[in-house]
Amino acid sequence: MSEHRIAMVGTPCEIMAASKLQYYTDSPIDVKLGLFCMENFSYRYFENLLKEYDLKMDDIEKFQIEKGFVFLLLKTKETVKIPLSVAKRIIRKNCNICVELTSETSDISIGSIGSQDGWSTLIVRTKKGEEIINGAIKQEFIEAKDLTESQFKLLNKIAESKINKNLETIERREFLARPVLYQRTKSEESINKDISESNFQDLKSNVIDVGACVLCGACEYACPDDLIKIDDTKPIMRSECPDDCHACFTVCPRTFIPEDLRNDNSKPVGDFMKILTVRSLKHTQGQDGSIVTTLLDYLLTNKIVTEAIIVDKEDHLAWKPYAKLTNAIDDVVKSGGTKYSVCPVFKPLRDIKEEVN
Repeated sequence: MSEHRIAMVGTPCEIMAASKLQYYTDSPIDVKLGLFCMENFSYRYFENLLKEYDLKMDDIEKFQIEKGFVFLLLKTKETVKIPLSVAKRIIRKNCNICVELTSETSDISIGSIGSQDGWSTLIVRTKKGEEIINGAIKQEFIEAKDLTESQFKLLNKIAESKINKNLETIERREFLARPVLYQRTKSEESINKDISESNFQDLKSNVIDVGACVLCGACEYACPDDLIKIDDTKPIMRSECPDDCHACFTVCPRTFIPEDLRNDNSKPVGDFMKILTVRSLKHTQGQDGSIVTTLLDYLLTNKIVTEAIIVDKEDHLAWKPYAKLTNAIDDVVKSGGTKYSVCPVFKPLRDIKEEVN
């Protein structure tokens, strides 16, 4: 068993992958901080869109999406607004089949919807999550108050809207092409049977080739023979897949979801223990109350986790995200803020896997 206890931050699909890793494997991930997410953008397509505004990625100081616009705060201190109706064309295809807004299988979910400026909406989902939030409040890392009924109604309405819109997309896709596997209602026995008969080729045909891959890197991490490699667009198999291996298909967030992790879409924000609106008392550099940065600070400072997976920006490619493992608070603070495009978040876990083996 690994001595590492890792905190990770992720979008709903990445958190689902982490939950499947915990469900099916001996995962080093111990705490899951889930983000609210409507969709993510293709980095390459985003670059092309910026050209229409005579901008480059390197011109941008900070991103923010709210009130129907992508707000770009430039290094010149100017602000450029791009309507979401325009930005929709650069959304990654897999986002249109996601029916989660609030990372329902996380320990704690965090986002801005429902809270006032400078605060974050925080959903406590597990006993572990409750202990973390209580400790962070007690040690004055954060302050918290209850989300009002009207604030919750707004969150619920937006979550329900995403579910309904993307269920319609799923229905259209299934009429024209293959089923969307992760929305299948199946028994554990049926899921285990399908998993036992599936390998990378099944993952390729049912997920990758139909544009459902989320590029999380769970398949690359889980492959016991290190045969899967992820480039900027999709996972590829570097050699022949062993007949008796089903690891990549098992942990992918877009294949079958176990009953214990599956939401029947009747609860727009999923199951939870309580919902708060919170603000950091320690940090101001991040987004929407700097809560993700502050919670990672609390977890590392109190040695509740040994490291955290964070998503930082490449030095040589402006706003190009990459994942790394760190136990340094300075790294966590530096990486604060949403990147709005994806990278294989589980890639850093390969080093831990090699260390254990």
